Amino acid sequence: MNAQSINNLFKLEDKYTLQEGQIILSGLQALVRLPLDQGAADKRNNLTTAGFISGYRGSPLGGLDTLLHNQKHLLDEHDIRFMPGINEDLAATAVYGTQMADFFPDAKYDGVFSMWYGKGPGVDRSCDVFRHGNFAGSSRKGGVLAVAGDDGLSKSSTLPSAIEAAFYYLWMPLFHAGNVQEILDYGRYGIELSRYCGLWSALKVTTNVCDSFCTAEVSVERLNILKPDFEINNEVWTPSQNILLLPPYSLELEHEIIYERLEAAKYFAEQNKINQIFSHGDRDKIGIVSTGTSWYCMMEAFASIGIGEKDLAEAGIRLMKLGMVYPLPDNQIKEFSKGLERILVIEEKRSFIELFIREILYNETVRPVVIGKNDESGDRLVPADGELDADLIVKIFARVFQFKNDKISERIKQIDEAQSIVLEKSIVRQPYFCSGCPHNKSTQVVEGSIAGGGIGCHALAIYMERSNFGITHMGGEGVQW
Repeated sequence: MNAQSINNLFKLEDKYTLQEGQIILSGLQALVRLPLDQGAADKRNNLTTAGFISGYRGSPLGGLDTLLHNQKHLLDEHDIRFMPGINEDLAATAVYGTQMADFFPDAKYDGVFSMWYGKGPGVDRSCDVFRHGNFAGSSRKGGVLAVAGDDGLSKSSTLPSAIEAAFYYLWMPLFHAGNVQEILDYGRYGIELSRYCGLWSALKVTTNVCDSFCTAEVSVERLNILKPDFEINNEVWTPSQNILLLPPYSLELEHEIIYERLEAAKYFAEQNKINQIFSHGDRDKIGIVSTGTSWYCMMEAFASIGIGEKDLAEAGIRLMKLGMVYPLPDNQIKEFSKGLERILVIEEKRSFIELFIREILYNETVRPVVIGKNDESGDRLVPADGELDADLIVKIFARVFQFKNDKISERIKQIDEAQSIVLEKSIVRQPYFCSGCPHNKSTQVVEGSIAGGGIGCHALAIYMERSNFGITHMGGEGVQW
Protein backbone atom coordinates (compact mmCIF):
# COMPACT_ATOMS: atom_id res chain seq x y z
CA MET A 1 0.00 0.00 0.00
CA ASN A 2 1.47 3.36 -1.03
CA ALA A 3 1.31 6.67 0.83
CA GLN A 4 -1.47 7.96 -1.43
CA SER A 5 -3.78 5.03 -0.74
CA ILE A 6 -3.13 5.32 3.00
CA ASN A 7 -4.00 9.01 2.81
CA ASN A 8 -7.27 8.13 1.08
CA LEU A 9 -8.13 5.70 3.86
CA PHE A 10 -7.29 7.90 6.83
CA LYS A 11 -7.57 11.61 7.45
CA LEU A 12 -7.04 13.46 10.72
CA GLU A 13 -10.36 15.25 10.39
CA ASP A 14 -12.20 11.90 10.19
CA LYS A 15 -12.55 11.89 13.97
CA TYR A 16 -15.02 14.75 13.64
CA THR A 17 -16.48 14.34 10.16
CA LEU A 18 -16.64 10.64 9.23
CA GLN A 19 -20.24 9.40 9.45
CA GLU A 20 -19.77 5.69 8.80
CA GLY A 21 -16.92 3.47 9.93
CA GLN A 22 -14.15 3.44 12.50
CA ILE A 23 -12.44 6.55 13.83
CA ILE A 24 -9.47 7.18 16.13
CA LEU A 25 -9.85 9.83 18.80
CA SER A 26 -9.23 10.72 22.43
CA GLY A 27 -11.80 11.07 25.17
CA LEU A 28 -11.68 14.87 24.95
CA GLN A 29 -12.00 14.74 21.16
CA ALA A 30 -15.08 12.56 21.59
CA LEU A 31 -16.64 15.38 23.62
CA VAL A 32 -15.99 17.72 20.69
CA ARG A 33 -17.63 15.28 18.29
CA LEU A 34 -20.63 14.58 20.54
CA PRO A 35 -22.58 17.81 19.81
CA LEU A 36 -21.81 17.40 16.10
CA ASP A 37 -23.39 13.93 16.20
CA GLN A 38 -26.41 15.28 18.06
CA GLY A 39 -26.92 18.05 15.51
CA ALA A 40 -26.62 15.58 12.63
CA ALA A 41 -29.18 13.26 14.26
CA ASP A 42 -31.60 16.16 14.69
CA LYS A 43 -31.33 17.06 11.02
CA ARG A 44 -32.11 13.47 10.06
CA ASN A 45 -35.22 13.78 12.22
CA ASN A 46 -36.24 17.02 10.50
CA LEU A 47 -35.47 19.19 13.53
CA THR A 48 -33.93 22.63 13.15
CA THR A 49 -31.79 22.80 16.26
CA ALA A 50 -28.67 24.61 17.40
CA GLY A 51 -26.04 23.62 19.94
CA PHE A 52 -24.43 25.50 22.81
CA ILE A 53 -21.34 24.58 24.84
CA SER A 54 -20.03 26.32 27.93
CA GLY A 55 -17.96 25.40 30.96
CA TYR A 56 -14.67 25.98 32.71
CA ARG A 57 -11.40 24.15 32.17
CA GLY A 58 -10.00 21.80 34.78
CA SER A 59 -8.44 18.35 34.87
CA PRO A 60 -9.42 15.93 33.40
CA LEU A 61 -11.22 18.33 31.03
CA GLY A 62 -8.38 20.86 30.97
CA GLY A 63 -7.76 20.79 27.23
CA LEU A 64 -11.36 20.63 26.05
CA ASP A 65 -11.72 24.37 25.50
CA THR A 66 -8.61 24.42 23.30
CA LEU A 67 -9.97 21.60 21.15
CA LEU A 68 -13.31 23.39 20.82
CA HIS A 69 -11.62 26.66 19.85
CA ASN A 70 -9.60 24.80 17.21
CA GLN A 71 -12.81 23.45 15.65
CA LYS A 72 -14.71 26.74 15.70
CA HIS A 73 -15.22 26.70 11.93
CA LEU A 74 -16.70 23.20 12.06
CA LEU A 75 -18.94 24.03 15.01
CA ASP A 76 -20.13 27.21 13.28
CA GLU A 77 -21.03 25.22 10.16
CA HIS A 78 -23.34 23.08 12.31
CA ASP A 79 -24.89 25.97 14.30
CA ILE A 80 -23.04 25.06 17.48
CA ARG A 81 -21.70 27.91 19.57
CA PHE A 82 -18.89 27.53 22.09
CA MET A 83 -18.67 30.19 24.80
CA PRO A 84 -16.32 29.34 27.70
CA GLY A 85 -17.52 30.53 31.09
CA ILE A 86 -15.84 32.93 33.50
CA ASN A 87 -16.43 30.15 36.01
CA GLU A 88 -18.44 26.95 36.14
CA ASP A 89 -21.66 28.29 37.64
CA LEU A 90 -21.94 31.22 35.24
CA ALA A 91 -21.35 28.78 32.38
CA ALA A 92 -24.18 26.64 33.76
CA THR A 93 -26.39 29.73 33.97
CA ALA A 94 -25.81 30.37 30.26
CA VAL A 95 -26.79 26.76 29.57
CA TYR A 96 -29.91 27.28 31.70
CA GLY A 97 -30.85 30.19 29.46
CA THR A 98 -30.70 28.11 26.28
CA GLN A 99 -33.61 25.98 27.48
CA MET A 100 -35.88 29.03 27.64
CA ALA A 101 -36.01 29.44 23.85
CA ASP A 102 -39.40 27.70 23.78
CA PHE A 103 -40.96 30.63 25.60
CA PHE A 104 -40.31 32.99 22.68
CA PRO A 105 -42.71 32.79 19.71
CA ASP A 106 -40.17 34.10 17.20
CA ALA A 107 -37.41 31.62 18.09
CA LYS A 108 -35.05 30.86 15.21
CA TYR A 109 -34.63 27.19 16.15
CA ASP A 110 -36.91 24.38 17.28
CA GLY A 111 -34.63 23.99 20.29
CA VAL A 112 -31.07 24.34 21.58
CA PHE A 113 -29.22 21.32 22.96
CA SER A 114 -26.52 22.31 25.42
CA MET A 115 -23.40 20.79 26.96
CA TRP A 116 -21.81 22.04 30.16
CA TYR A 117 -18.36 20.84 31.25
CA GLY A 118 -16.34 21.13 34.44
CA LYS A 119 -14.28 19.13 36.92
CA GLY A 120 -15.53 17.82 40.27
CA PRO A 121 -15.12 21.10 42.22
CA GLY A 122 -16.93 22.85 39.36
CA VAL A 123 -19.91 20.57 39.97
CA ASP A 124 -19.78 21.45 43.67
CA ARG A 125 -19.90 25.20 43.09
CA SER A 126 -22.56 24.94 40.37
CA CYS A 127 -25.12 22.93 42.34
CA ASP A 128 -27.46 25.88 42.87
CA VAL A 129 -27.59 26.64 39.14
CA PHE A 130 -28.05 22.97 38.25
CA ARG A 131 -30.86 22.73 40.77
CA HIS A 132 -32.69 25.77 39.37
CA GLY A 133 -32.24 24.63 35.78
CA ASN A 134 -33.35 21.10 36.59
CA PHE A 135 -36.50 22.34 38.31
CA ALA A 136 -37.36 24.66 35.41
CA GLY A 137 -36.95 21.72 33.04
CA SER A 138 -35.25 21.15 29.72
CA SER A 139 -36.73 21.88 26.32
CA ARG A 140 -38.46 19.01 24.49
CA LYS A 141 -36.28 19.69 21.44
CA GLY A 142 -33.25 21.01 23.30
CA GLY A 143 -31.89 19.11 26.26
CA VAL A 144 -28.91 19.50 28.59
CA LEU A 145 -25.90 17.29 29.25
CA ALA A 146 -23.53 18.21 32.09
CA VAL A 147 -20.14 16.56 31.55
CA ALA A 148 -18.36 16.15 34.90
CA GLY A 149 -14.68 15.24 35.06
CA ASP A 150 -13.67 13.26 38.15
CA ASP A 151 -10.05 13.25 39.32
CA GLY A 152 -10.19 10.34 41.76
CA LEU A 153 -6.46 10.24 42.50
CA SER A 154 -5.94 14.02 42.74
CA LYS A 155 -3.52 13.87 39.82
CA SER A 156 -4.25 17.51 39.09
CA SER A 157 -6.49 18.58 41.96
CA THR A 158 -6.12 19.49 45.61
CA LEU A 159 -8.65 16.87 46.67
CA PRO A 160 -9.95 13.59 45.19
CA SER A 161 -13.48 13.87 43.86
CA ALA A 162 -16.54 11.68 43.33
CA ILE A 163 -19.52 13.51 41.85
CA GLU A 164 -22.23 10.83 42.07
CA ALA A 165 -23.74 12.06 45.34
CA ALA A 166 -24.01 15.63 44.00
CA PHE A 167 -26.11 14.61 41.01
CA TYR A 168 -28.28 12.41 43.23
CA TYR A 169 -28.93 15.45 45.44
CA LEU A 170 -29.81 17.45 42.32
CA TRP A 171 -32.09 14.73 40.88
CA MET A 172 -30.07 14.67 37.66
CA PRO A 173 -29.85 11.30 35.83
CA LEU A 174 -26.20 10.23 35.71
CA PHE A 175 -24.38 8.21 33.04
CA HIS A 176 -20.84 6.88 33.56
CA ALA A 177 -18.60 6.45 30.51
CA GLY A 178 -15.92 3.77 30.83
CA ASN A 179 -14.26 4.38 27.46
CA VAL A 180 -14.25 6.72 24.46
CA GLN A 181 -17.05 4.86 22.66
CA GLU A 182 -19.31 5.31 25.66
CA ILE A 183 -18.71 9.07 25.68
CA LEU A 184 -20.24 9.19 22.20
CA ASP A 185 -23.06 6.75 23.01
CA TYR A 186 -24.03 7.78 26.54
CA GLY A 187 -23.67 11.43 25.60
CA ARG A 188 -26.34 11.02 22.92
CA TYR A 189 -28.54 9.02 25.28
CA GLY A 190 -28.11 11.73 27.90
CA ILE A 191 -29.31 14.55 25.65
CA GLU A 192 -32.26 12.53 24.36
CA LEU A 193 -33.18 11.49 27.91
CA SER A 194 -33.13 15.15 28.95
CA ARG A 195 -35.64 15.93 26.21
CA TYR A 196 -37.75 12.92 27.11
CA CYS A 197 -38.12 13.40 30.86
CA GLY A 198 -37.45 17.12 31.29
CA LEU A 199 -34.44 16.68 33.59
CA TRP A 200 -30.88 17.79 32.98
CA SER A 201 -28.65 14.75 32.39
CA ALA A 202 -25.07 14.27 33.56
CA LEU A 203 -22.15 12.27 32.16
CA LYS A 204 -19.26 11.27 34.39
CA VAL A 205 -15.82 10.92 32.79
CA THR A 206 -12.53 10.17 34.53
CA THR A 207 -8.90 11.00 33.85
CA ASN A 208 -8.18 7.57 32.35
CA VAL A 209 -11.02 7.94 29.84
CA CYS A 210 -10.37 11.58 28.91
CA ASP A 211 -6.66 10.94 28.34
CA SER A 212 -7.13 7.66 26.47
CA PHE A 213 -6.83 7.44 22.70
CA CYS A 214 -8.58 4.60 20.88
CA THR A 215 -10.95 3.57 18.12
CA ALA A 216 -14.70 4.08 18.09
CA GLU A 217 -17.48 2.98 15.76
CA VAL A 218 -19.65 5.66 14.19
CA SER A 219 -22.74 5.08 12.09
CA VAL A 220 -26.06 6.71 11.36
CA GLU A 221 -27.74 3.49 12.49
CA ARG A 222 -25.50 2.75 15.50
CA LEU A 223 -27.94 4.16 18.05
CA ASN A 224 -31.65 3.56 17.66
CA ILE A 225 -32.82 5.72 20.53
CA LEU A 226 -36.35 4.80 21.55
CA LYS A 227 -38.70 7.40 23.02
CA PRO A 228 -41.92 5.46 23.67
CA ASP A 229 -44.94 7.04 25.31
CA PHE A 230 -44.66 7.08 29.09
CA GLU A 231 -47.96 6.73 30.91
CA ILE A 232 -49.07 7.83 34.36
CA ASN A 233 -52.56 6.75 35.44
CA ASN A 234 -53.20 5.42 31.92
CA GLU A 235 -52.52 8.81 30.34
CA VAL A 236 -49.56 9.76 28.16
CA TRP A 237 -47.30 12.02 30.20
CA THR A 238 -45.05 14.84 29.04
CA PRO A 239 -42.78 16.93 31.28
CA SER A 240 -43.66 20.51 32.04
CA GLN A 241 -41.38 23.51 31.73
CA ASN A 242 -41.78 26.39 34.14
CA ILE A 243 -39.39 29.27 34.80
CA LEU A 244 -41.55 30.66 37.62
CA LEU A 245 -39.41 29.13 40.34
CA LEU A 246 -41.37 30.42 43.32
CA PRO A 247 -44.08 28.83 45.47
CA PRO A 248 -46.50 27.28 44.71
CA TYR A 249 -44.91 26.39 41.35
CA SER A 250 -41.60 25.20 42.83
CA LEU A 251 -43.44 22.76 45.11
CA GLU A 252 -45.44 21.43 42.17
CA LEU A 253 -42.20 20.97 40.22
CA GLU A 254 -40.62 19.11 43.14
CA HIS A 255 -43.51 16.64 43.05
CA GLU A 256 -43.16 16.26 39.28
CA ILE A 257 -39.42 15.59 39.49
CA ILE A 258 -39.69 12.91 42.17
CA TYR A 259 -42.80 11.07 41.05
CA GLU A 260 -42.88 11.69 37.31
CA ARG A 261 -39.66 12.86 35.66
CA LEU A 262 -37.39 10.39 37.46
CA GLU A 263 -39.81 7.54 36.75
CA ALA A 264 -39.78 8.53 33.08
CA ALA A 265 -35.97 8.46 33.18
CA LYS A 266 -36.05 4.89 34.51
CA TYR A 267 -38.48 3.86 31.77
CA PHE A 268 -36.24 5.42 29.11
CA ALA A 269 -33.22 3.50 30.43
CA GLU A 270 -35.16 0.22 30.45
CA GLN A 271 -36.52 0.64 26.93
CA ASN A 272 -33.11 1.56 25.50
CA LYS A 273 -31.27 -1.21 27.40
CA ILE A 274 -28.71 1.25 28.74
CA ASN A 275 -28.07 -1.13 31.66
CA GLN A 276 -27.23 -4.64 30.46
CA ILE A 277 -27.29 -8.09 32.04
CA PHE A 278 -24.72 -10.68 30.93
CA SER A 279 -24.17 -14.40 31.61
CA HIS A 280 -27.73 -14.91 32.81
CA GLY A 281 -28.40 -18.53 33.85
CA ASP A 282 -31.06 -20.29 35.94
CA ARG A 283 -28.40 -21.72 38.27
CA ASP A 284 -26.61 -18.44 38.94
CA LYS A 285 -25.91 -17.78 42.61
CA ILE A 286 -23.60 -14.76 42.53
CA GLY A 287 -24.17 -11.46 40.77
CA ILE A 288 -21.66 -8.68 40.13
CA VAL A 289 -22.68 -5.12 39.34
CA SER A 290 -20.25 -2.51 38.08
CA THR A 291 -20.01 0.58 35.89
CA GLY A 292 -17.63 2.85 33.99
CA THR A 293 -13.90 2.21 34.22
CA SER A 294 -14.45 -0.19 37.11
CA TRP A 295 -16.36 -2.51 34.75
CA TYR A 296 -13.44 -2.69 32.33
CA CYS A 297 -10.95 -3.18 35.17
CA MET A 298 -13.15 -6.03 36.36
CA MET A 299 -13.17 -7.67 32.93
CA GLU A 300 -9.39 -7.26 32.75
CA ALA A 301 -9.14 -8.93 36.14
CA PHE A 302 -11.17 -11.91 34.91
CA ALA A 303 -8.98 -12.21 31.82
CA SER A 304 -5.77 -12.09 33.89
CA ILE A 305 -6.83 -15.18 35.85
CA GLY A 306 -8.14 -17.07 32.84
CA ILE A 307 -11.85 -16.65 33.55
CA GLY A 308 -13.93 -16.35 30.39
CA GLU A 309 -17.64 -16.23 29.63
CA LYS A 310 -17.97 -20.01 29.77
CA ASP A 311 -16.20 -20.14 33.15
CA LEU A 312 -18.54 -17.49 34.54
CA ALA A 313 -21.57 -19.48 33.45
CA GLU A 314 -20.18 -22.69 34.97
CA ALA A 315 -19.43 -20.88 38.23
CA GLY A 316 -22.96 -19.44 38.35
CA ILE A 317 -21.85 -15.82 38.12
CA ARG A 318 -24.19 -13.23 36.58
CA LEU A 319 -22.97 -9.78 35.50
CA MET A 320 -24.73 -6.42 35.21
CA LYS A 321 -23.15 -3.40 33.54
CA LEU A 322 -24.69 -0.06 34.42
CA GLY A 323 -24.56 2.73 31.87
CA MET A 324 -26.91 4.94 33.88
CA VAL A 325 -26.06 4.74 37.58
CA TYR A 326 -28.86 7.04 38.75
CA PRO A 327 -31.77 6.56 38.91
CA LEU A 328 -31.61 2.77 38.87
CA PRO A 329 -34.62 1.10 37.21
CA ASP A 330 -36.23 -0.99 39.95
CA ASN A 331 -37.54 -3.66 37.56
CA GLN A 332 -34.12 -4.36 36.05
CA ILE A 333 -32.45 -4.67 39.45
CA LYS A 334 -35.16 -7.08 40.63
CA GLU A 335 -34.86 -9.12 37.43
CA PHE A 336 -31.09 -9.29 37.84
CA SER A 337 -31.33 -10.43 41.47
CA LYS A 338 -33.77 -13.32 40.91
CA GLY A 339 -32.29 -16.58 42.19
CA LEU A 340 -29.06 -15.00 43.43
CA GLU A 341 -27.64 -15.56 46.89
CA ARG A 342 -25.13 -12.72 46.83
CA ILE A 343 -24.58 -9.53 44.83
CA LEU A 344 -21.13 -7.95 44.76
CA VAL A 345 -21.01 -4.26 43.81
CA ILE A 346 -17.68 -3.11 42.41
CA GLU A 347 -17.57 0.69 42.38
CA GLU A 348 -15.03 3.34 43.29
CA LYS A 349 -15.22 5.68 46.28
CA ARG A 350 -18.08 5.55 48.77
CA SER A 351 -21.15 3.34 48.34
CA PHE A 352 -23.59 4.67 45.79
CA ILE A 353 -24.90 1.93 43.52
CA GLU A 354 -24.71 -0.48 46.45
CA LEU A 355 -27.04 1.67 48.56
CA PHE A 356 -29.68 1.92 45.84
CA ILE A 357 -29.61 -1.82 45.13
CA ARG A 358 -30.14 -2.50 48.83
CA GLU A 359 -33.04 -0.04 48.93
CA ILE A 360 -34.71 -1.56 45.86
CA LEU A 361 -34.42 -5.13 47.18
CA TYR A 362 -35.09 -4.46 50.87
CA ASN A 363 -38.81 -5.32 50.86
CA GLU A 364 -38.47 -8.38 48.60
CA THR A 365 -39.55 -11.61 50.31
CA VAL A 366 -36.50 -13.44 48.98
CA ARG A 367 -33.47 -11.28 48.43
CA PRO A 368 -29.72 -11.81 48.06
CA VAL A 369 -27.08 -10.49 50.42
CA VAL A 370 -25.55 -7.32 48.97
CA ILE A 371 -21.84 -6.77 49.60
CA GLY A 372 -19.41 -4.17 48.35
CA LYS A 373 -17.55 -1.82 50.64
CA ASN A 374 -17.85 -4.51 53.32
CA ASP A 375 -18.35 -8.27 53.16
CA GLU A 376 -20.96 -10.28 55.07
CA SER A 377 -18.84 -10.11 58.23
CA GLY A 378 -18.47 -6.36 58.06
CA ASP A 379 -14.81 -6.49 57.03
CA ARG A 380 -13.57 -4.06 54.39
CA LEU A 381 -13.77 -5.42 50.87
CA VAL A 382 -13.93 -2.92 47.98
CA PRO A 383 -11.93 0.19 48.95
CA ALA A 384 -13.86 3.44 49.36
CA ASP A 385 -10.76 5.52 48.70
CA GLY A 386 -8.32 5.85 45.82
CA GLU A 387 -8.95 4.14 42.49
CA LEU A 388 -9.74 0.56 41.53
CA ASP A 389 -7.59 -1.40 39.11
CA ALA A 390 -7.53 -4.95 37.77
CA ASP A 391 -4.91 -6.16 40.27
CA LEU A 392 -6.91 -4.97 43.25
CA ILE A 393 -10.08 -6.55 41.88
CA VAL A 394 -8.31 -9.91 41.46
CA LYS A 395 -7.65 -9.90 45.21
CA ILE A 396 -11.31 -9.07 45.86
CA PHE A 397 -12.34 -12.04 43.69
CA ALA A 398 -10.04 -14.34 45.65
CA ARG A 399 -11.86 -13.38 48.86
CA VAL A 400 -15.41 -13.55 47.52
CA PHE A 401 -15.59 -16.48 45.11
CA GLN A 402 -15.40 -20.17 45.84
CA PHE A 403 -13.73 -21.13 42.58
CA LYS A 404 -10.00 -21.44 42.96
CA ASN A 405 -7.41 -22.20 40.35
CA ASP A 406 -3.67 -22.03 40.02
CA LYS A 407 -3.94 -18.91 37.87
CA ILE A 408 -5.55 -16.90 40.68
CA SER A 409 -2.85 -17.86 43.18
CA GLU A 410 -0.13 -17.30 40.61
CA ARG A 411 -1.55 -13.91 39.62
CA ILE A 412 -1.80 -12.72 43.22
CA LYS A 413 1.81 -13.78 43.78
CA GLN A 414 2.89 -11.79 40.70
CA ILE A 415 0.97 -8.74 41.89
CA ASP A 416 2.51 -8.86 45.37
CA GLU A 417 6.03 -9.31 43.99
CA ALA A 418 5.62 -6.42 41.54
CA GLN A 419 4.27 -4.11 44.26
CA SER A 420 7.12 -4.97 46.63
CA ILE A 421 9.69 -4.18 43.91
CA VAL A 422 8.04 -0.84 43.18
CA LEU A 423 7.98 0.10 46.87
CA GLU A 424 11.57 -1.02 47.37
CA LYS A 425 12.96 0.90 44.40
CA SER A 426 10.72 3.98 44.54
CA ILE A 427 12.59 7.27 44.34
CA VAL A 428 10.99 10.15 46.19
CA ARG A 429 11.15 13.37 44.19
CA GLN A 430 9.60 16.55 45.50
CA PRO A 431 7.49 18.45 42.96
CA TYR A 432 9.21 21.62 41.78
CA PHE A 433 8.73 24.43 39.29
CA CYS A 434 9.76 23.97 35.67
CA SER A 435 12.97 25.62 34.58
CA GLY A 436 12.33 29.30 33.88
CA CYS A 437 8.89 29.35 35.52
CA PRO A 438 8.06 32.84 36.89
CA HIS A 439 6.36 31.26 39.92
CA ASN A 440 9.79 30.18 41.13
CA LYS A 441 10.53 33.86 41.81
CA SER A 442 7.09 35.25 42.58
CA THR A 443 6.40 32.77 45.39
CA GLN A 444 9.45 33.81 47.38
CA VAL A 445 8.02 35.65 50.38
CA VAL A 446 9.55 38.76 51.95
CA GLU A 447 11.39 37.90 55.16
CA GLY A 448 9.09 38.02 58.15
CA SER A 449 5.92 37.54 56.07
CA ILE A 450 3.77 34.55 55.17
CA ALA A 451 1.63 33.86 52.10
CA GLY A 452 -1.43 31.68 51.61
CA GLY A 453 -1.36 29.01 48.94
CA GLY A 454 -3.79 28.92 46.05
CA ILE A 455 -4.99 26.84 43.12
CA GLY A 456 -2.49 26.61 40.26
CA CYS A 457 1.17 25.84 39.70
CA HIS A 458 2.14 28.33 42.41
CA ALA A 459 0.66 25.87 44.91
CA LEU A 460 3.90 23.88 44.58
CA ALA A 461 5.50 26.48 46.87
CA ILE A 462 3.71 24.78 49.76
CA TYR A 463 6.15 21.88 49.44
CA MET A 464 9.11 24.26 49.76
CA GLU A 465 10.47 26.25 52.69
CA ARG A 466 9.00 29.55 51.50
CA SER A 467 6.71 30.62 54.36
CA ASN A 468 3.61 29.55 52.42
CA PHE A 469 0.76 28.59 54.68
CA GLY A 470 -2.16 26.34 53.73
CA ILE A 471 -4.35 26.36 50.65
CA THR A 472 -7.95 27.26 49.82
CA HIS A 473 -10.42 26.36 47.10
CA MET A 474 -10.20 28.18 43.77
CA GLY A 475 -11.11 31.83 44.17
CA GLY A 476 -10.68 31.89 47.94
CA GLU A 477 -7.00 32.80 48.12
CA GLY A 478 -6.27 35.28 50.88
CA VAL A 479 -9.76 35.38 52.37
CA GLN A 480 -8.80 32.89 55.08
CA TRP A 481 -6.85 35.68 56.79
